[in-house]
Parts: sequence; C-alpha cells; structure tokens
Amino acid sequence: MDWVKIFSTKGQMEEALAINKPRLLIVGSRRICLLRTEDGVAAVSDSCTHNGESLSKGSLNYLGEIICPWHGHRFNVRTGRESGERSADLTVFPLKTEGDGIFIGL
Repeated sequence: MDWVKIFSTKGQMEEALAINKPRLLIVGSRRICLLRTEDGVAAVSDSCTHNGESLSKGSLNYLGEIICPWHGHRFNVRTGRESGERSADLTVFPLKTEGDGIFIGL
C-alpha cells in the first residue's frame, strides 16, 4: 500500500473540510470522496456503484451515510456498505495521522 500525504496539518485539514460536507479529492487517476464528520475523517471511492454519479456532489445524513444525488443510494462512510443492498459497496480508503501530516492509503 502506498501512503500519500493529503494534508500537512490537522488545522489545514479542518480548514479544507467542513463538517458533513463531502469534498472531491483527486490523487493520481483516483477520484475519492473525502468527508469530515463529528466522528472523524473518512475516504471512499467517489463514484456511486449504482450509476456512477460523483458522491462528492451528494450529502451526508445523520446516520453517517453519503447519499448519492442521483437516485438516493446511501453508503456508510466507515464500511462502504450500501444501506439498501441495492448496489455494490464502495471502496474505503484508510487514513492515518503522523507527525508530518495526514495520509491516505492507496
């Protein structure tokens, strides 16, 4: 697994990521939906497995699910599981914090 630095500091991350507001992160050729919730930061594949829409255009609900803006499929941001079992689960990317920044595992 390759670890890529996405933020230099926790403060930089908090400034870039509003709570419960998905954000698109492009690392190389990968599109990743990055989210900050009250419980921490999560990263999942940006493409809805149902119809391919960008999940970073979606919204988060009170259950910690990212909701696809096209057809409302909901995915748990910690597990990637689609709540209605109507489509495949998302890829979840691990995140880690070290002294010199915040990293995503690819």
